[in-house]
Amino acid sequence: MSAAPGPHRRTERLLLCRPAATDLDAMYAIHADPATNRYNPTGPVADRSAAAGMLDGWIAHWERHGFGYWTVRAVTDAEVLGFGGLQRTDVDGERVLNLYYRFGPRAWGKGHAAEMAQAALVLADELGTGEPVVALVRDTNLPSQRVATRAGLTATGTIDHGGVPTLVFRRVDPTGRMPQQRPAGADSARR
Repeated sequence: MSAAPGPHRRTERLLLCRPAATDLDAMYAIHADPATNRYNPTGPVADRSAAAGMLDGWIAHWERHGFGYWTVRAVTDAEVLGFGGLQRTDVDGERVLNLYYRFGPRAWGKGHAAEMAQAALVLADELGTGEPVVALVRDTNLPSQRVATRAGLTATGTIDHGGVPTLVFRRVDPTGRMPQQRPAGADSARR
């Protein structure tokens, strides 16, 4: 299946696009950069083949679910700034919408990740599945913790993820309560 024409979403400064095979160069450049993987326990992707496998998985998620991680581009010139969005996964046996963001160093410190995260939360509301939105962030990754907090997520615990302590940030509803946790497979008909 080919990528949908144009952006999936648009924010004030970002085009949030369904990933396509043509994004491989940017995918590899960002995910192979040691600077963008400073807090990643597995480190940078090993080679273009590994990046292609990751990209293929993201595209397959879109085909199965109709949403997924985006290629994030600048509105002004369509330059790829990074990747991020929501993807269904299991965290400690719970089906969740994982909020992911990884941007190239040139995009850091400009609020792009938080802007993309806000759009992802709007998407989560529109999906209406009741699946909690979580972000898994290394306990030492203060910049990503700030993004999660700015997006309205709250650190609710620590798990071992990839062999390292990882904070679980979870979206709270407007009243400050945690959304109910759903057991894995509770809504398998929606997958």
